[in-house]
Parts: sequence; C-alpha cells; structure tokens
Amino acid sequence: MTHSLPRQWMSEQRRLGHSLCLVLDSADEHEMRRSLLKTLPFDQYLSVYRETPVAELADVGPFIFILDNPDDPRLHELLKVPERNWGWFASLQHGDLLALAKHWRERLMIGARPQQALYRFHDNRVLARAVEYLPVEAYPAYLGPAISVCYWQGERWASTDNPAPGACPVPDEPLWLQMPVPKLQATEARLANAHRHLLAEHVEAYARLAEQQDHEAWLSSLLALADAWGWSAPEQLAFLLTQSLKAPAYTLPVHWQVRPDENPIEHFERVSQATAFWQGDAPL
Repeated sequence: MTHSLPRQWMSEQRRLGHSLCLVLDSADEHEMRRSLLKTLPFDQYLSVYRETPVAELADVGPFIFILDNPDDPRLHELLKVPERNWGWFASLQHGDLLALAKHWRERLMIGARPQQALYRFHDNRVLARAVEYLPVEAYPAYLGPAISVCYWQGERWASTDNPAPGACPVPDEPLWLQMPVPKLQATEARLANAHRHLLAEHVEAYARLAEQQDHEAWLSSLLALADAWGWSAPEQLAFLLTQSLKAPAYTLPVHWQVRPDENPIEHFERVSQATAFWQGDAPL
C-alpha cells in the first residue's frame, strides 16, 4: 500500500508554510493518543468534545494534534493502517488549532432534542463522502479553517483543497447533512449513539454488562430487534436499551414479543404501560 500521496501532500503543505494537524479518533486509538499526549506541548493538541454538551465523552472522542514533523515515526505507523479509519490530516495557518476545534464543535450536534445525535466529522469515511458529495462552493462552510485535507477514502488516499479557508457560520440547512447515508454508516452511527447514551445515562449497569458479554454484540442485537419491531423513535430505543439492562440475565420477558396484528405504536404502548405497572410507576 503506497503512502506517497500523503507524504507528498505533507511536503507541499509544509513548503507553502502551513501547519500540519492530525484529527484522531481516539476511541480506537488509545495508544497513539497516549503517545502523542506524552510528547507534545499542551498548546499543540485539543480534545474536541471538551467544553461541549458531550464533555463526559472527551476521553473517547476526537483529538486534534499539531504534528509539524512529517518524519515522526508515529505518522508512519498510522499511514501503514488506513483501513483502521483512525481519522485524517489537515493543514492550517499557524495558530488556527483552536479555530478548527471551534469550527467542529459548532457542527457537532445534529438535530433537536430528543433526536440529537453526534456528527462523526473525525471519521475519514464521513469526511470522504462529504467532500465527494458537496459542491466546491460548499467546502468553506464544511472545512472551515482547514486549508487542505488528506484522507483515506476506503480504497486509496485522496486530498481536497478548501477554496476559502476561514471561520464560517453554520448554514441553516447544511448540505452535508442532506446527503444520502449509506446503510453501513447509518448502522454504525446508531450503534455509536446507543453506546454514547448508555455511557452518559447508565454507565454502571452498562459496565456490569460489558464484564459478562460483548457489549457491541448486545447493542447490535437490540438495534436489530428495534428494526424488526419498527421502534425507531429515540424514546423507544432508549426504553428498549434501558429495560434490557435491567432485565434478568439481560433477557426481555416473553410478553414483550409483538402480537399478531399489533402495529409498532400499539406494541410500544402496551409494553411500556405494562412495564410501568410492574415497576410500580403507573396503573395498568
């Protein structure tokens, strides 16, 4: 697998006097993040989730690191494994690290309560699909202070230049949120949001489950069950996740199964009312 394009891109950006940065998905790259935090000055990195509504997830959220040494062996390690989808590179004007973090913090939350979700800007697959979909004139609103970006798009390395880097307000109707979402990406996003919800609201019970079984497999099976039942509303998914955590041996009661000729709304109302009654929260 050739690393020539990102190497050439780094050299060209440095020649132009730009600063290089790494946008790292630290959820799956703990060792790389730890190594970078040990050696970089505090003003050369930022946790994007800090000072946001999801600050409690900062430890598993994206970090941005200024890495002005293209010969850093840690960069070489990342370039060897682009299929791990660890993030992407950007070039900035010197001193624009905080501006880039502010840019993505403003675009972090998608939708309105109670249907908010996190936009996974740090995922190179998300970035690649966005820049492929967007017209060039929409790049500044999407890329903000980034002068140029370099990323693995699933099959090869690619780079995209921003025609007007700088601070941009968030559009009323961002084009990047209107693009069709591939089924795999939608599934991954739902899984990530379910994981985030349980970490934020039920961390102790979730940790106990993770000690006994594969939490991702458990989450995936529940989301598949929600699809089969037609439970797509956030309150329905939250109810299913929460009650499954409380269930003995994490197995839902038999009466939760859908009845013949019962639509998803009737099914959810019956199960939620019965659950409230047995838990002493409401009359049957």
